[in-house]
Amino acid sequence: MKALVLTGFGKELEVLDVPEPELTPKGVIIRVEANGICRSDWHLWMGDWDWLGLKLDLPHVMGHEFAGVVEEVGSEVSRYKKGDRVVVPHAHGCGHCEYCLAGHNNICENVSFAGTNYWGGYGRFVQVPDADRNLVRLPDNVDFDAAAGLGCRFMTAFHGIVDQVSVKPGEWVSVHGCGGLGLSAIHIASAMGANVIAVDINEDSLALAKSLGAVATVNGQHEDPVAAIRELTQGGVHVAVDALGISITCQAAVNSLRKRGRLLQVGLTSKEEKGMIALPIDSIVLQELSIVGSANMPVSRYPDMMRMVERGVLNPGSMITNRVGLEEAGNIISSMGDFKGSGISVLNRW
Repeated sequence: MKALVLTGFGKELEVLDVPEPELTPKGVIIRVEANGICRSDWHLWMGDWDWLGLKLDLPHVMGHEFAGVVEEVGSEVSRYKKGDRVVVPHAHGCGHCEYCLAGHNNICENVSFAGTNYWGGYGRFVQVPDADRNLVRLPDNVDFDAAAGLGCRFMTAFHGIVDQVSVKPGEWVSVHGCGGLGLSAIHIASAMGANVIAVDINEDSLALAKSLGAVATVNGQHEDPVAAIRELTQGGVHVAVDALGISITCQAAVNSLRKRGRLLQVGLTSKEEKGMIALPIDSIVLQELSIVGSANMPVSRYPDMMRMVERGVLNPGSMITNRVGLEEAGNIISSMGDFKGSGISVLNRW
């Protein structure tokens, strides 16, 4: 099969012929119909996150936001059959550690990741291990392009906004960074009844954020986001979301909060920060601010999100701006560090 292959960190991604995956007893083979192109792919392409103990063995086929159709079923799989439409959650739990048993498989002690621990959705066929535990059925009225992000960016935003910081109707929410994750957070927070302020340096991204429900936008290249947010909200937001993970967005998010505000940290850092960002600790203490991390989403939370998608309350396809083939996907990944693109690109041609 043809796949987009990482042969060296920071090197041009290559379209190569690679072997199709082999079926395991507990796995299924999926024919990928759509794979979202995510900034996490850029991080992996750059060789980031070794400070988290994450290092890909090369060559490698990335891709962790994919949806498709079950083609083959392992002998020990009981919940899925050939022809089922499915989405693959990014984080896979072991099913027996204390966190999995408590319903938090997304932070499993033995967590593995689609497209990282095994070859992913930049190839047409993927073997997903432990399929009974690591797949979610896709409703018939949700198309594959829209579904691709349900495995990572969209569900990460849903878990963060709905579960981790419990955004309420009428609250002010600022989202710092309007890439795929940030746009998803804007859309979901708006659907929950919040007043959302979008912050970015790209006018096209801010225009898209407005169409997804943001009541106001701030261009960080032209004005101070913190001052603008405090003026708009008359004192600061209830929830600030750092959807990028660099120092300037994280610090601006914290400083945008009103007293007793909540920071939702969903963006992971890059080589410049290596996981370490200076924060105003005295302000955090004296204003009783809360810092809440959020990673992926437990599989048990998918039914609630899927119901909202099925009913049209949430529309993950509304932020897709580009549909591409393998070679174009490689160019998009390598250019993500420029922050010039807007919206979501989806690979749906092989």
